[in-house]
Amino acid sequence: MPEMPARPRIAIPIPKSDNPDYTGRALPQYEAAVEQAGGEPVRIPLDETPAQVMKLIAGCDAVLLPGSGADVAPAKYGAAKNPETAAADPKRDTVDELLLHDAYAARKPVLAICYGLQSLNVYRNGTLVQHIPDLFSASRSASKASSASLASSENPGPVNHSAGRKVEYAHRVTIDPKSKLAEIAGAADIQANSSHHQSADLVGNGLRVVARCKEDGIIEALEGTSPEHFVLAVQWHPERTTGDEPSRGIFKSFVEAARAKRTSQVCHSEGL
Repeated sequence: MPEMPARPRIAIPIPKSDNPDYTGRALPQYEAAVEQAGGEPVRIPLDETPAQVMKLIAGCDAVLLPGSGADVAPAKYGAAKNPETAAADPKRDTVDELLLHDAYAARKPVLAICYGLQSLNVYRNGTLVQHIPDLFSASRSASKASSASLASSENPGPVNHSAGRKVEYAHRVTIDPKSKLAEIAGAADIQANSSHHQSADLVGNGLRVVARCKEDGIIEALEGTSPEHFVLAVQWHPERTTGDEPSRGIFKSFVEAARAKRTSQVCHSEGL
């Protein structure tokens, strides 16, 4: 019988360096979604030397940047720290940068989720909204709108973007119908589970906005602008909702891109 092709290996950094409980809850969901899509998850530790991390990365075909309880340090994008911004995780930042540097140099597929989107955007010289509710507080002060048209104190914006820990779907997302994401999701309007208080602001180099929250316009997804390099970043958590087709489609397309990358590398190494 012909030998079964190896599953593409997907590098996933440990979500947070100082919170094993968070990692224990979150990481298995990403790994299960990758396995369901046909990939092999590879945990990338945050406490190894850069040289050791690079050895692990070298054997991987793609990169998945997961969520985190941390926030990217505002100094990285030239901003003062908002009081609501969580502490940074320098160890996670270092590993993310190593993974992204390798992925862009070798054109390895990238899937970035929640904090991963923010990490990717800053790596590409973009900036972040540090606390989404502040945007709507500013609008409230500027417009002096009636309380009936604004969110309550429990939900300080039109949408509670951090509701995903309590509900299956937090809000709807409108996708650019001409985007790769729309093709993957099979729709231009989907439901999303989200647990975040930050989002992309100024979009980084080589990225473009392909989805926004339907209700309040917050950026919900970015794609790479190079058609030869699979780069997709979503602000929501598809690993929590793999029972729906759009969520499965995201992981399936990512793993398929990783498989294609792996195949091309094998052919190149064998001179085919």
